[in-house]
Amino acid sequence: MARSDDTIFALSSGAGRSGVAVFRLSGARAHIIATAFCGEMDRIGQVYIRPVRDPETCDLIDKGVVFLFAGPASFTGEDMAEIQLHGSLAVIASLSDALSNQGIRPADAGEFTERAFRNGKLDLAQAEALADLIDAETIKQHKQSLGQLGGQLSEVGQRWRQHLIGCLAPLEAAIDFPDEAAIPAQIEARARPVIEQLIAELQIFLDQSRKAQRVRKGVTIVLLGAPNAGKSSLLNWLAKSDIAIVSDTPGTTRDAIECRIELAGVPVTVIDTAGLRGATDDAIEQEGIRRALAKAAKADLRIGMVAADDPGGRDTIGENLHAGDILLWNKNDLKPAAGLAISLKTGAGLADFLVQLEAKVGALCGSGEEPALTRARHVYAVEAASMALNRSLDALQQGPEMAAQDIHIAIQSLGQITGDVGVEDVLGEIFASFCIGK
Repeated sequence: MARSDDTIFALSSGAGRSGVAVFRLSGARAHIIATAFCGEMDRIGQVYIRPVRDPETCDLIDKGVVFLFAGPASFTGEDMAEIQLHGSLAVIASLSDALSNQGIRPADAGEFTERAFRNGKLDLAQAEALADLIDAETIKQHKQSLGQLGGQLSEVGQRWRQHLIGCLAPLEAAIDFPDEAAIPAQIEARARPVIEQLIAELQIFLDQSRKAQRVRKGVTIVLLGAPNAGKSSLLNWLAKSDIAIVSDTPGTTRDAIECRIELAGVPVTVIDTAGLRGATDDAIEQEGIRRALAKAAKADLRIGMVAADDPGGRDTIGENLHAGDILLWNKNDLKPAAGLAISLKTGAGLADFLVQLEAKVGALCGSGEEPALTRARHVYAVEAASMALNRSLDALQQGPEMAAQDIHIAIQSLGQITGDVGVEDVLGEIFASFCIGK
């Protein structure tokens, strides 16, 4: 892990030619370095428009805008400076080289945010939310990450911990005064309802975690059906592009074809698969069918497609549709069908189908605005806390010592959500997912 006492810099506006290039500096020498390039600046937060010169050669790099921020009232909690220049590749390269020559180093991925975490400006759940906000593609992802960045999950986690800390005090009192016969019964009467209520609340969050993670990662939809049911045509219609080859020849699609779209404010990956049919001697087709069924088993939603003029195609889908999936009848222009029917040739029924599809995707994800366990790391921490609390309920009847130990475990597990305890080994992985300069 990088040293936190270095002064670091990075191009925060992203690589490549742009209208404006933004360089950030953080660390004890940030103001000294900025002054060396831009001249004396005596007011924190003041906007300065200055020539930016290489301190060693005095060569003009560009004319730019400079800000100074004093720690701890800065993003990282350290002294910071920001230099905004024209975003030409030559200007970016010149300033980068000149900064390196001043004895400060380029920042690692996520190092600015890591310093903010270590300096108490963000907790770990908020730092993760910042990464999610940068990566947000859709409105729901944007709302979810803003809520987490604002401390929604952190506040819930701290509330959970405070309830448990309140349970610990009488348990530890009972340990300290073992001769008081009435204390254990009183403790159980006070602690049990609190623990039971918290277990129920943790379970609600665990039950909703899959929805929350779908908002963040997206939903996967697999198209299933016999050859020529119209799966590839539906993929092209959803993508508004000719992604898949469409042909009357059975078996045209041999492998999965994917496209990324947005539905109901959520990123959705739609996968077209090989046509399903009975026995075939074609080894490639057999492998395509195997892969189709494997992807369908892992998908969040399946759309089973049947051609209205080939109702036997429903049998090829078999039991691969789950409760809540969509059975879609295509080619309704050739033969009317009961149920949800469309014609990809004429466009009939497609608007109604899209409404139902968006409703299904929305139901899989929820609103994205409520506090939620958005990462597997959060889920593991809550699961560990829930198991410890269930053990503590059994231990209450036997004595305060074991119950107190399990509650301590639950408190530590919940503290991992915000990074209060036991997360040092995962910090490198978390902050490595950030872009350089953030």
